[in-house]
Amino acid sequence: MGTGFAVRERDQARRPAFAAKVGTGFAVRERDQARRPAFAAKACPRAPTRRMGTGFAVRERDQGRTIMSTLASAPASAPSADTDIGLWLSQQTDKSLLRFLTCGSVDDGKSTLIGRLLYDSQLILDDQLATLKSDSRNRHVGDEGIDFSLLVDGLVAEREQGITIDVAYRFFSTEKRKFIVADTPGHEQYTRNMATGASNADLALLLVDARKGLLTQTRRHSFILSLIGVKHVVLVINKIDLMEYSQEVFDTIVADYTEFAKDLGFASLAAVPISALRGDNIVENSERTPWYTGTPLLPYLEAIVVDEDRSKTPFRFPVQWVNRPNLDFRGFSGTIAGGTVSVGDEVLVAASRKPAKIVRIVTMDGDLQSAIAGQAVTLVLDREIDISRGDMLTHPGHTPDYSNQFQAEIVWMADEPAYPGRSYLLKIGSQLVPATLTDLKHKTNVNTLEKSAAKRLELNEVGTLTLATDKPIAFDPYQTNGLTGGFILIDRINNLTLGAGTISYGLQRGKNLSYQAFDVNREVRALQKGQTPQIVWFTGLSGSGKSTIANLLEKRLTAEGRHVYILDGDNIRHGLNKDLGFTDAARVENIRRVAEVARLMADAGLIVLVSFISPFRNERRLARGVAGDIAFIEAYVDTPLEICEQRDPKGLYAKARAGQITNFTGIDSPFEPPERADITLNGATKTPEQMTDEIYEMIGA
Repeated sequence: MGTGFAVRERDQARRPAFAAKVGTGFAVRERDQARRPAFAAKACPRAPTRRMGTGFAVRERDQGRTIMSTLASAPASAPSADTDIGLWLSQQTDKSLLRFLTCGSVDDGKSTLIGRLLYDSQLILDDQLATLKSDSRNRHVGDEGIDFSLLVDGLVAEREQGITIDVAYRFFSTEKRKFIVADTPGHEQYTRNMATGASNADLALLLVDARKGLLTQTRRHSFILSLIGVKHVVLVINKIDLMEYSQEVFDTIVADYTEFAKDLGFASLAAVPISALRGDNIVENSERTPWYTGTPLLPYLEAIVVDEDRSKTPFRFPVQWVNRPNLDFRGFSGTIAGGTVSVGDEVLVAASRKPAKIVRIVTMDGDLQSAIAGQAVTLVLDREIDISRGDMLTHPGHTPDYSNQFQAEIVWMADEPAYPGRSYLLKIGSQLVPATLTDLKHKTNVNTLEKSAAKRLELNEVGTLTLATDKPIAFDPYQTNGLTGGFILIDRINNLTLGAGTISYGLQRGKNLSYQAFDVNREVRALQKGQTPQIVWFTGLSGSGKSTIANLLEKRLTAEGRHVYILDGDNIRHGLNKDLGFTDAARVENIRRVAEVARLMADAGLIVLVSFISPFRNERRLARGVAGDIAFIEAYVDTPLEICEQRDPKGLYAKARAGQITNFTGIDSPFEPPERADITLNGATKTPEQMTDEIYEMIGA
């Protein structure tokens, strides 16, 4: 659903072809694999729903998962049931669909507003009303005696605290339009959930408490809306009743927001004063605000035109599945992300530039002569060419960017900060590739929209960065096509979604670089030296014995005629890395550089012994990834901190304890022990010689 973020699941690639498209380009992942209910945007009056005792639809605990809410009752009786149902279905099919979200700061009345819209649209059944009135006792209610937020806040924790935590989707319909609304949380810690809801939306209702005016979260949500590409915003100034329906209050907030949002690029911006609790200016103009002559909220939502015709953009077809049910059929399945395609069209594979011609467009309902953006189809070509999941088909002369480097805007959604040099998985459409954050240009202050230099991105921060993928990928700038320009970053170990971003443009330098092959390669050099090139990566606290073991091992191997070199942390910082400090960001870059050097030396045929504290698991994983197909041994010298402090050969621990050295690993900077080291050397019970013997046996001949 929505305008484009491809859904990913924890086990990846197990989902049918584009069964659920969501958002404006973000790949929204689900917390639990394969548990997302199918989202139906239309149903007959008897369509089943899942209910919580009161009759309203259950909302799911995990973000990004939606269920249909209570449906409107059928029209008045007609001459026959078949005629009645047919008429109803025809009316529903002809209605346009608007997807919108409510956002803003905490306790601005987002859930209450959605409940009010459902109530005023007469979509609440009698049994629901009775239960809601019962549940609303001892709560702040309006004239109807109902706490409307209870229609949306289904989690126990939400009802107890009176807040929204997860994203809740609701479907409702009026005579003029169908709606899918996402109720998103206002708390800063749940900003990632708000981004999820925004990725599905064509329009945003940005709520502001009339008593408080614009808040930090109001501005943050506005910036995220702009980043994700939501073009239409309604500034809903709620609780105007608590300010005596003051026009001055309304005008002040509107002026402040208009000034703030002038550079955010919204296509339309309207403002409505309302009281969600009392129903002012929701369906009809309120007598209490005679000074407001604009359109009430619901009629405005019924009338606004938000459709963007993606069929007029260049043809884009990301391949999600190679369809080969038998030996006589080979097609490529996916959803058209832009443009149109017809039988007989010439197409290119974006990566290989191999041409072919469309001979069939296959769907569940039979073959088509042409198809447009948004349709799920299987394309059959006139020849056999190499195409797999993640490839993109395009028309000649209108190809996407194809590069391994690009600049992007990103919302960081993880507790662990983002550092330049770290490696992640990048998912864009059906493509999944390793990617490295190569440079953090700046981060944006959501209050002032000012840009400032940054070494890392924290939770909920927005930044501009450059990414380099392990291989070139096909993409468009996000503003051109959200489906092919939005991505997520995924942790390579635990599959958690870390950030969601939008591509600004490709970097041309990435297109002009390629590996140069030479006749004398690693195999030739290894044969010349009579050994297997490999990297032995020693990690452990300062004073654990890493360098001592590496020195003993080098002497032993050299005596046998092996070609060995030690990369030691202190020595490297005298030259190659002398420009780096000891902050977390500097440590990341320190390890990245050393890993690249180690790979080059191993490619030269050497056995490389790397002795670095390398305190972070992510960077050790990065080093292993940089090694690629070169043998890599992670050796953890497990020596307790108290023993390392007793040794303290350089007196560094004493200085760190005295506060003379900051960011010292083990004292005021963390060390993350390996979870699955290739070998663990017990520095507390064994001598350096014994540990050297153990690692020697592992290296082999």
